Amino acid sequence: MDWQDCITCFHQMHFEGSSSVKLLFDFWDVHGPAGMVLSVFVVLLLTVFYELLKVWKVTIGKQMGSSITHSSAPVSFSPGASCFAPVMKCQEGSSSLTNSPSEISLAPTENTAITADTTAAAKKSWLLHCLQTAIHLLQVTLGYMLMLCVMSYNVWIFLGVIIGSVLGYFLAFPLLNHI
Repeated sequence: MDWQDCITCFHQMHFEGSSSVKLLFDFWDVHGPAGMVLSVFVVLLLTVFYELLKVWKVTIGKQMGSSITHSSAPVSFSPGASCFAPVMKCQEGSSSLTNSPSEISLAPTENTAITADTTAAAKKSWLLHCLQTAIHLLQVTLGYMLMLCVMSYNVWIFLGVIIGSVLGYFLAFPLLNHI
């Protein structure tokens, strides 16, 4: 095989409107109008699902932000002692380290103890982050699969992705205002 024969081996690099295309896998080989209509419908639904995933990921991000701001307890130190206060005189029988301003100012008050609420909020935040990461993985994988569908250079598949994206955006993004 010489280089001129190899040129015909490459895939076409222009859009065509045929009803014959191979999408993503060997088993998704479309021949005929009925198979093309079904394939365009499947690609359209995958694109709508992709748009819904984007909204779901943003929604989880908002939940993570609200759970962090509502559950974080401020850390406070004893107000009476300051780092700049003069060194206290040593009392008899006590060490000078325990009476030093730096030791007194770092003594925690009762607000710094970790409560069950903050632990539960931290677990919830971690679980939401793991869920958001899984959604991101699914979104990236689906996005690349849809890109490869478009790269089949079939006009009908391309239109299925575009219409699915518009339809998904139209249906999904108003949900953000209600969350």
